[in-house]
Amino acid sequence: MIIKGILFDKDGTLFDYGATWNGWALQLISDLAAGDVTLGRRLAEAADFDLASGAFRPTSPMIACTNREAAEILLPHLPDTDLATLEELLTLRATEAPLAPPVDLHPLLDDLGGRGLALGVMTNDSEQAALVHLQEAKILDRFDFVAGFDSGYGAKPAPTPLLAFASRLGLEPAHVAMVGDSTHDLIAGRAAGMVTVAVLTGLADADTLGPHADVVLPHIGHIPGWLAGISV
Repeated sequence: MIIKGILFDKDGTLFDYGATWNGWALQLISDLAAGDVTLGRRLAEAADFDLASGAFRPTSPMIACTNREAAEILLPHLPDTDLATLEELLTLRATEAPLAPPVDLHPLLDDLGGRGLALGVMTNDSEQAALVHLQEAKILDRFDFVAGFDSGYGAKPAPTPLLAFASRLGLEPAHVAMVGDSTHDLIAGRAAGMVTVAVLTGLADADTLGPHADVVLPHIGHIPGWLAGISV
């Protein structure tokens, strides 16, 4: 197994999902409900968000979906708005999420880049939010490729955005590792013919991710050790 490039998912991978998005979602639901408790409960139920614990359930469709898909999930409960307006709101609000990386990203990415690996990010969030988040974390310059669901390559679990990364960097897909926290990431990776690396900093557990992954790691900080192991 030869790895020449690593393509990261963003939410749940570069940034811990729960720590980044649970509080954000709770505030969003509160703002959309505007004091209407019943509406807040309906929005939470549509998003599969547990108001009591203030956290997404692992079964939530919001975890790996695009902003358009998230807007479609919430829209039936917000008849006074339209899909485009709601999607635009979600895109804007996503840029304000508090980022919580599972490890210090700077030395990790410097280590990987120092090995000559091409690095990229492909998220089902918008490209705008991805660029804002990576810039805020001061790691944007570490990546050779950044794409969102709206970048023109499609969205996961389709393999097309992953293959766009490989093509852009001149890599064979078999020499690329797709790293993610959801089955969307791993299914896309398998379909693209890439090595699939699951991490447990999202909401899915090892039993859920394992069947779709070549390796399951606690978090991205374990990637250097994994690379050392496969290169022996």
